[in-house]
Amino acid sequence: MKTNFKLSFTLLAFLFLLNSSGIIANEKVVKNEDPEKDKVLIFVLKNILTRGHYVVKDLNDSFSEHVFNTFIDGLDPSKRYFTQDDIKEFSRYKYQIDNQLLKDDLSFYNLVYNCFLERVKKAKSYYGGILDKPFDYTREEIIDLDYEKIPFAKNYNELHDYWRKQLKLQTLDKIQEQTALEKDKQKKDKNYNVKSFATLEKEARAEVLKSMDELYLRIEELEHEDWFSTYLNAIVSGFDPHTTYMQPNVKEVFDQNISGKLEGIGARLQKKGIYTQIFELVSGGPAWKQGDLEEGDIILKVAQGNKEPLDIVGMRLDDAIKFIKGPKGTEVRLTVKKKIDGTIQEISIIRDVVELGETFVKSSIVMKNNKKYAIIDLPSFYIDFSDDNFRDSAKDMEKEIERLKSEGVEGLIIDLRNNGGGSLKTAIEISGLFIDEGPIVQVKYRGENPVVKKDTDPRTQWDKAVVVLVNEFSASASEIFAAAMQDYKRAVILGGNQTYGKGTVQNILPINQFYPKYEKDLGFLKMTIQKFYRINGGSTQKEGVYSDIAMPTRLSYLKNGERDLEGALSWDKVAQADYKQANSYSNFGDVVYNSKQRIASSEKFIKINEYAKWLKENQENSSFSLNYEKFVKENEAKEKEAKKFTSVFEFKSDVTFTSPKYELALVKENKDLESKRAAWHKNLTKDIYISEALNVLSELKLSKKTAIVKN
Repeated sequence: MKTNFKLSFTLLAFLFLLNSSGIIANEKVVKNEDPEKDKVLIFVLKNILTRGHYVVKDLNDSFSEHVFNTFIDGLDPSKRYFTQDDIKEFSRYKYQIDNQLLKDDLSFYNLVYNCFLERVKKAKSYYGGILDKPFDYTREEIIDLDYEKIPFAKNYNELHDYWRKQLKLQTLDKIQEQTALEKDKQKKDKNYNVKSFATLEKEARAEVLKSMDELYLRIEELEHEDWFSTYLNAIVSGFDPHTTYMQPNVKEVFDQNISGKLEGIGARLQKKGIYTQIFELVSGGPAWKQGDLEEGDIILKVAQGNKEPLDIVGMRLDDAIKFIKGPKGTEVRLTVKKKIDGTIQEISIIRDVVELGETFVKSSIVMKNNKKYAIIDLPSFYIDFSDDNFRDSAKDMEKEIERLKSEGVEGLIIDLRNNGGGSLKTAIEISGLFIDEGPIVQVKYRGENPVVKKDTDPRTQWDKAVVVLVNEFSASASEIFAAAMQDYKRAVILGGNQTYGKGTVQNILPINQFYPKYEKDLGFLKMTIQKFYRINGGSTQKEGVYSDIAMPTRLSYLKNGERDLEGALSWDKVAQADYKQANSYSNFGDVVYNSKQRIASSEKFIKINEYAKWLKENQENSSFSLNYEKFVKENEAKEKEAKKFTSVFEFKSDVTFTSPKYELALVKENKDLESKRAAWHKNLTKDIYISEALNVLSELKLSKKTAIVKN
């Protein structure tokens, strides 16, 4: 992936000026047309959660404090609106919210919300005056963007200064961007007269002012229920981070799929506060093939071809999707904030018809040491519960394995990287393809004993060597499968140090079914109802699955797992299930040792590890100089450091990947499929993790006879 390490402070500053619910300045928009609905929602949600959530949670002072902090942070995470006096005023309710919830009392919400609206209107008057004249760029000062650590402003003068620094940072970034463009123009045309600093500075302030004006106009579309949902999510998140409230229109948008058979970029989007975030990339889609867009990235702006970009921060998701989608063959340019390191990058994608089939199982054949192996890509544990006759991941895996067996394949790599999970049913059935029969996972409801879910089919479809490739984003059902293969010692687990660690399951409940007499749509509650456990008794929650062979990745030192989420449920264990461990390999320990030695001595993996450390250091650096000369020097130093890692993932293996025989005819008939497979096979040759997985697979030796060890 090519990353732009030059931070675009203009856009980055927007993110901190904004908040998880948006800004609003139009009283007509924020009028609550149905105050009774708010009380009904509070009443129903607290009853559903206290009775049905996996965790028994008392609505006490500790819970009250969580709601207090979460709601205020949700409205003002960058501390640009509230002062210390405001917080002091709010604090009289800090330990009373639990009591208010029991009475369906909204006093705390109303106090904070109404104060926030006033502060937003006041703040809107700040930026025009601040941007009306040049900043002092010789002044020695810094800005700290770690708003979790800095205090709220003592008074309005300090609050105004927070805004001044933020807008100055945006302007500095614009000046630097324009300066770079001016230099490029002069390189192309020696007679070109470069604009003066004063001119660039004036233009930069004007551009920042325009962006701010557009921002405030756009977010006026937010309505009362948008704001109230922030309060509701502050409440429900007190149970766990995966429990969320979705208002009716958000649920519709959440279900909307801009990939499938639509013309677009091949990505599923979700609303993250006021931001549009990449939820999932469709394997084989335009964004996936382009390679720069990743899950978790936030889209800030959208441009059609060579037109000016449109800022979509604060825009409703369904409206944002309309701009991102488009006819096949057209270009869309996305300005995104990268999840991995916070940098701002512009990504150009040519839209295409995204076939749903690309989200399904696919495989590739490869020869190594005169033996035939295969990689099976399993993007998710998909299933259609409304149609038993429709394909699902278990049926497709079974069919794919049979096809590969018919071609004489001697070993499989199951690629679960970035597989966020899906159906428990298919995870169990797929696991059963690799063992005779027996327990696969344990599932536990609140207050009940765990239930052992088993594979009851005595047939082992694949009895040869298996390597399971995972990374830090392999989660949920992926972890169930990987854990089962590890507990049975049926496969070598290879990848990042550990998987994501999501050992819980959620159910989406229509709230109206719990309060049928209310006619209006109350929205939905996504609630955690179960916890998964391995057959060895340990939970996958937080810990995930530790790889037998851990390889450095760019995520190695970053916070990206379940264990890093505030309020995540704890790890625990239950009794071990009754299962028999397979002794599939005679040299398991030797193979693991050899791989670890290769990785430790590999210059490539050493460089990847250094890169991961560098990303961690940059993630922790939240302070930036607002002195122009120092600002420029800091950016130049960062760009110089980044150049050291431009080739970190450059790799080319000496093996060739091809489609299995059954697919060759399909590829000839379908040019789109041909191009997609060509792109995938090319990526496989450049994938250092696939290369090491093949090394491991080629060394594994099956036991001459299947020995059984009783646990």
